[in-house]
Amino acid sequence: MTPDMRRSIDQIRDYLFGGGYPDPVSNAEQLSFLFFFYLVEGIDAENTARAKVLKQKHESIFLGDWTLRNPLNAASGVTTIPKDRFRWSVWARGLSGEALVRFVRDEVFAFFADVANRSAVNFMNGARLIIDEPTVLTQVVTLVDGLGLDRADADTKGDLFEHVLRQIKQAGELGQFRTPRHIIRSIVTMIAPKIGETIYDPAAGTAGFLVAAYNHIRLENSPPATIQDVEMDGKMQRRGLGDRLSSAQVTALQNNTFYGNDVDPKMVRLATMNLTLRGLANVRVLLRNVLTTTLDNERKAELGLPQEGYHVVLANPPFSGRVDKDRIVDDVKVGTTTATELLFVKYMIDSLRSGGRCGVIVPEGVLFGSTGAHKELRRQLIENNRVKAVMSLPGGVFQPYSGVKTSVLLFRKGGTTANVMFLHADNDGYKLDANHDTAIEADDLPTLAASFVDRETKLQIWNSRDPKAEWLEKWWFADAATLRTNDFNLSAGRYRPMSQTQAKHRDPRELLDELAAIEAEIIEEVEALRVALGDAA
Repeated sequence: MTPDMRRSIDQIRDYLFGGGYPDPVSNAEQLSFLFFFYLVEGIDAENTARAKVLKQKHESIFLGDWTLRNPLNAASGVTTIPKDRFRWSVWARGLSGEALVRFVRDEVFAFFADVANRSAVNFMNGARLIIDEPTVLTQVVTLVDGLGLDRADADTKGDLFEHVLRQIKQAGELGQFRTPRHIIRSIVTMIAPKIGETIYDPAAGTAGFLVAAYNHIRLENSPPATIQDVEMDGKMQRRGLGDRLSSAQVTALQNNTFYGNDVDPKMVRLATMNLTLRGLANVRVLLRNVLTTTLDNERKAELGLPQEGYHVVLANPPFSGRVDKDRIVDDVKVGTTTATELLFVKYMIDSLRSGGRCGVIVPEGVLFGSTGAHKELRRQLIENNRVKAVMSLPGGVFQPYSGVKTSVLLFRKGGTTANVMFLHADNDGYKLDANHDTAIEADDLPTLAASFVDRETKLQIWNSRDPKAEWLEKWWFADAATLRTNDFNLSAGRYRPMSQTQAKHRDPRELLDELAAIEAEIIEEVEALRVALGDAA
């Protein structure tokens, strides 16, 4: 992404905020629509040219006539206009002011909703123009036109949209929020999705996990000569073109690899645009609440979803949400709990195929909570699956959305847990303040991710250690017998070998985070008692 592009996006943000549009989520959604309107002209031209070369039947979406929704958008007495008028190059560069607002509001949105309605997933369903102030819309359309998206490669367009998404700095009503991308990349490195696998995020948000998995697969299938170091969020990250992938593998990546859903229509639209800009226009992100709905095999087949479960599940489900107990489907129930973080973990276990891998971010209370539902879920994880690791994240990694202390749970479906690797991150590469966006040198995540990848070697080192010697590593293990005697507690701190250094210098913020998690658990128990008393009344 060029500095000019970044400045243009910041300018658009300032225009919208100053023009009376302060909601960053709605603004990001509106920009995603404008990006789509801009790009679809080039996509349609490419599809037409490809069909001609392959001698396949194809009809441009811009052929034919359109019946006007608002007669003021044409000369008096005219009821239809050529669909060619819906090309960005026609209306975006030919209209301004009131005429632009009226045409975009009444015709453009309706036209592309009709086009999207014929695709696998209609991400335009219910979409409408919010930027209805003539001067602001004219300025924004002009700036979008000047971005030159049709000349940018997929990575540049993706980075541009990520810059838009970074403006979203508040949590949603269900406790969902944008997951920091460096946290996502670390989890994806540890899970290591591969070409040929199916990858699923049941709480996709803006598709951060799916995009990171796509980039990981491309990097792993790139020769050293085409790998680049790219600066993002003040940190360097490696990018590959995936030029060792065959055409069949590229087709599989684009059509049969990534899957997701979300309960929020805005998030579905943002995720769809995030993926489309990266060349993944055929990925299905469904509008669906997995905790209250089920899909039978016939419906899965209609939607093109894997029947036998997914190879990989990656997610950061809502932390603090509640679901009405009468709406929760039987498959995901864990005791009487209505806590979304517990129900989501149960759903993710069920969504994996045998041997499938999961990396999920959970609030700390999931790991040590003492309610029946907490204990039962952990028992299922340890007794019926293979919990490979728990990585404790620093308090504050989800600022400015939430101060909840979190960990990453990594497991495989099936089998029984023999031992769990615990990893502890004191720093994640960013200053742990109210904004959490200033890059710093201290960063435990790369080393911890590498330790997990080399897990078997680390286990041998752990087993051959002198138990009386000082243990200074930020990783350690606990066996299944120890976990059972501790009510299947999976909190990293419970099993950490104590040292004089740790005893003297334990971060007071960590202690506060633990207290907050205990408080959340108490609230959960009170709610469970309230429900039980209500049922008994």
